[in-house]
Amino acid sequence: MTTDPAPPAMRLASTGTILHGVSVGEVLGVSTLADARLIAGKSGLDRIVQRLNVMEVPDILAWVKPHELLLTTGYPLRNTPQSLDRLVADLDERGLAALAIKLGRYLDELPGEMVEQADRLGFPLILLPNDVGFDDILNQVLTDILNRQAAILARAEEAHRALVQIVLAGGGMREVTAEVAGLLHVAVGAVDASGQLLATAGEAEQVATLRQAGVAAAGAEGHYAAVPVVAGGHHHGRIVAYSAAGTLTPSDIGILERAATVAALVITKQEAVNAVESKYRADFLRDVLTGRGGGRVAERAKAFGWDLERPVSVLVAEIDPDAEERSTHDRLLAAWQAAVRRYDPRGAVAGFSHEVVAIVGAAVDATRLARDALSAISDGTFSTGLSRVAPGADALPGAYGQALKAARVGRQLHGSGAVAHFDELGVYRLLSLVNDTDELHAFVRETLGSLAGDDDAENADLRRTLQVLLETNLNVAETARRLHFHYNTLRYRIGKLERLLGNFTEDAHLRLNLTLALHVLRMRGI
Repeated sequence: MTTDPAPPAMRLASTGTILHGVSVGEVLGVSTLADARLIAGKSGLDRIVQRLNVMEVPDILAWVKPHELLLTTGYPLRNTPQSLDRLVADLDERGLAALAIKLGRYLDELPGEMVEQADRLGFPLILLPNDVGFDDILNQVLTDILNRQAAILARAEEAHRALVQIVLAGGGMREVTAEVAGLLHVAVGAVDASGQLLATAGEAEQVATLRQAGVAAAGAEGHYAAVPVVAGGHHHGRIVAYSAAGTLTPSDIGILERAATVAALVITKQEAVNAVESKYRADFLRDVLTGRGGGRVAERAKAFGWDLERPVSVLVAEIDPDAEERSTHDRLLAAWQAAVRRYDPRGAVAGFSHEVVAIVGAAVDATRLARDALSAISDGTFSTGLSRVAPGADALPGAYGQALKAARVGRQLHGSGAVAHFDELGVYRLLSLVNDTDELHAFVRETLGSLAGDDDAENADLRRTLQVLLETNLNVAETARRLHFHYNTLRYRIGKLERLLGNFTEDAHLRLNLTLALHVLRMRGI
C-alpha cells in the first residue's frame, strides 16, 4: 500500500485552485450518492466542498485541506477504532467540509461519541453505499464543481466585458452601477472615500434601503456586500450592493469586484481629465493675476464657470515652509475647492506650485471661507492672505499681490496657519519690503539696546511695559490698569526705561523708532 494519501488524479483534484464549490447538501444530490445517508451533522449541510480526498493512511491530518470532502473505507483505522472519537474534531478544526465513510468491510459501525460530536460541531458524516466506487464519486462531484466554476467564470467574464465597454464608451459611475444592478438584480451604489453616494441603481425600494444602511457595509454580511475601489495605490471608496432576496453569493461578490476594478478605471480616467482641466485653469488664472490675460478675460473665465465681472476679493493660501509640499498641495487644493463651492459657486480657484489662489465675490465672508478651508486640513500647513476688493478683472494683478503679501507677513507675525487681511498689515507691509535683515537687526539693537535680547526675563518684562505705554500714547493710568501695576510701580519702571533708552516721553521721534523696533521683533524670521 502506498504512503501517499491519494492516487495522482485524486491528489491533483485535491490541490487544484478552485475558487468556488458546491455545498455538502448539493453533493448528496448527485446520482452516485442517491443511496448515501447522512447520519450526523445535518446543520453543516451548507458547508462548501471545493476538493475531494481519499483517506488511505492513519496520519491523514498532514494532508487534508479546507473545504475537502474526505472519503474513506475505514481501512487506515481498522486497528485503532478508538481514533475515530477524535477524528471529527480534528477534521472540523482544519476546515474540512464533510467525512464520507463505507462500513462493513473494515469497520462495522461508528462510535456513538463520534456521531454525537459530529452533530454538536455541525460536521456532516455521510454513510456511503458499498456498491459505489470512489472514482465515480470523484468524477461526478469534481465535474459538478468544475462545471459550476466554469459557469461562474463565464458569468464574471461576461460582466467584465460589459463593464469595460461602458468605460470605452465614455460612461461613468452611473452607468457602471446600472449595469451591475441589472446583472445581479440588486441595488448598487458607488460611494466615495468620504462615504457620500456618487451614484445608485436598482429598484427604488432597495435603493432606499441601501441609502439607509448599505453605505456603511464593510463587506459581505447578510443582505449587504461592499468591495473597495483602489486606484493608483489610493482608496477611492467602494461599490456596495443590497439584495432584498437574500445573501449575495460568492459569484455576486466576484462581479462586484470586477465592477470595483472598472470603477477604478473610471476614477483614473476622470483624474486624468481633471488634471488636464486643472492645468488649463491654473495657467489661465496665473496669466490673469500677472497681467498677461489679454482681452475678454471675464468672458473667457465663464468657460470655467467663473464670474470675474463683479467686485471680487483674492485669497492666497501659501504652503508653509515646513510642510511636506506634494501631499499638502493636493489636500490644500481639494479643501479650497470644496470651500469655494460652498461659499461662492461662481468663484474661481486654482492651484499653483506653492499656493492655491481663490477669487470670490466681494459679498462673501472671505475670512470665514479661509478658516473653513484651514479647518479641513488639521495640521495647519498653509497661511492665507486676503486682498482688498478689486472692482474688476483689470484690478486682479494688484489684488493678487496684496493677498500674497498678506499671507507672507501674516505668517511672520502669527506663525503657520495665519489668516491675514492686507488692510490689517499696517507698518508691517513696509517692514516686509526690507530685504536686508542684518540692517533690521542692527536697527533693533541700536534702538532698544540691552532690551533687544531674549535671554533675560526682566528685559522681556520691560519690553512689554514699553509696548503698552506706546500703545496707550503714554497714558500712565491706563497702562497701569492693563498691566495690573500700582501707579508708583509704573512710574519707577518708566524712569528705568528712560535711563536705558533715552527720554522717550518727551521725544516723539524716539517713540517712533522704539515702536518700529518692537514691530520688527514681532516679525518671525527677521
